Amino acid sequence: MKNIWKKIWKWTKRLTAAFFILSILSTILFRFIPVPVTPLMLIRCTEQVFSGEAPKLKKDWVPLKEMSSNLVLAVISSEDQKFSEHFGFDFEAIEKVAKQNVKLQKRGKPIKGGSTISQQCAKNVFLFPQRSYIRKAFEVYFTFLIEIFWSKKRIMEVYLNVIEMGDGIYGAQAASKIYFKKDAKNLTAAEAATIAAVLPNPRKWNAGKPTGFINRRKSWILRQMGHLRGTVQL
Repeated sequence: MKNIWKKIWKWTKRLTAAFFILSILSTILFRFIPVPVTPLMLIRCTEQVFSGEAPKLKKDWVPLKEMSSNLVLAVISSEDQKFSEHFGFDFEAIEKVAKQNVKLQKRGKPIKGGSTISQQCAKNVFLFPQRSYIRKAFEVYFTFLIEIFWSKKRIMEVYLNVIEMGDGIYGAQAASKIYFKKDAKNLTAAEAATIAAVLPNPRKWNAGKPTGFINRRKSWILRQMGHLRGTVQL
């Protein structure tokens, strides 16, 4: 029995060491090369196949310099206004959302997320989209890694290239082409705000056919963009 526990402990140490080495190396690697595919993309394709559909995966990696500054400002305005200031986590926002979620749970309504762009980027690139404390712990770990090894520009670049923006649509370039028939670098402020407005639920909402709710959210984002314009530096 003692030998069995020794073997278990030995393999546990080896697997733990391998995880840390691989996670750090992959984070460093993705600092320089495009992320080819994410767990979410694979999950969505699998879901489509099992539902009898052809897998849809529309993405086109472009560097941040080939994206409109309007889009960068729009997602910061809507998702994480302290993105350029924090080290991966906005604790003030997390506390605020936690208090709101207590009230929402009492009313039986869905809770809200308080993740920063860095957290969302780490989750999208490295993890599966499930709600659990274990996944959240890994998200914290990978968020620290990308904040250490990537610049804010790189985090934004990866985020805008891999984030889900519609059914089978990933990244700013694919979304711009499909919804507005133009490259991401040519998006207007209103178009960028519309894309940002659907990010909380891109499979329910369509940036090409915005509902009244999305148009109201777009207007709010445009106002925030006006407040933040000229103050955001990556």
